[in-house]
Amino acid sequence: MAPCPLYEFLVGLDLGQSQDYTALCVAERVEAPTGKPHYHLRHLERFRLGTSYPAVMDRVGEMLAGPPLWGCSQLVVDGTGVGAPVVDMFRQKGLVPIAITITGGDTVTGDRGNYRVPKRYLVSTMQVLLQAERLKVAEELPDATVLVQELLNFRVKIDPLTAHDSYGAWREGQHDDLVLATAVACWYGERQPGHGVW
Repeated sequence: MAPCPLYEFLVGLDLGQSQDYTALCVAERVEAPTGKPHYHLRHLERFRLGTSYPAVMDRVGEMLAGPPLWGCSQLVVDGTGVGAPVVDMFRQKGLVPIAITITGGDTVTGDRGNYRVPKRYLVSTMQVLLQAERLKVAEELPDATVLVQELLNFRVKIDPLTAHDSYGAWREGQHDDLVLATAVACWYGERQPGHGVW
């Protein structure tokens, strides 16, 4: 099977820690007559709390090695915090992920393998796709309702003293792992080489 000229599938991975879930999203990038691609979520998965990073790596590696992902997908990993050494483990295994380090700034920096991306850009990408109905979530996906609930709970918080913005679940104890897995996949999908948004 020959590799696709553009990645047809974006595989987003948000790495959790002891109290956070690790989440996986597979978004199919579908070209549309408008010229702007749509993203159809084909797979959502939350790993059990405490799942080891090597076990996550094995699961992701198995998925990427089989149909329909082999040769037509790009793995995009949240490389923030604990993500950096896990990204290195993926690279040592030959999986060649794109690493996204989420920042609080207002400028995207980096090269084609490692990016520092303000969280506001990830969130705004999701907002644009949802408002334009370019992000489709199949109701039959087992974790679709969890993703929808995370999206509903996701809020912008403005510090009244500094006017700085922050993004996340509006109450402590709520999760945003599926939102972030989807956001990193879609953000990179919107910026694939050859589509003029680098």
